[in-house]
Amino acid sequence: MNGDEIRTYCLSFPEATENLQWGDDLCFKIRGKIFATLALSAVPRKVCFKCVAETFDGLLEREHIRPAPYVGRYKWVILDRLDALGRSELQDLIQQSYEMVAATAPGKSKLQTLGGKKAVKKKPAGSQGSKRQR
Repeated sequence: MNGDEIRTYCLSFPEATENLQWGDDLCFKIRGKIFATLALSAVPRKVCFKCVAETFDGLLEREHIRPAPYVGRYKWVILDRLDALGRSELQDLIQQSYEMVAATAPGKSKLQTLGGKKAVKKKPAGSQGSKRQR
């Protein structure tokens, strides 16, 4: 994938936004939390994303992939070349990053549903709304 394809793919996720940060890094976010970055001025371009521990360890064994500076301890990797992974694998990993970050991002997703219906918070048993029991 090239940089434009990565950008288009990242922005295809619900509530995904982008902004330029740290000078030349295009950051893709969900509700204010980064799920991927694309270094625009690096030659070759680099992409960075979060992954699960098992995937992180496996990716580090591959050429042109290393722990991301500053956030590697949180299982973020950086691809020193966009062709370090095939299109399908890179898309799957970016999607996993998006899903992990979205699950912990602040606020509720407008699209969050349970069984096709809007999620509703249930009150604990014995609760009387906003009245406090003493």
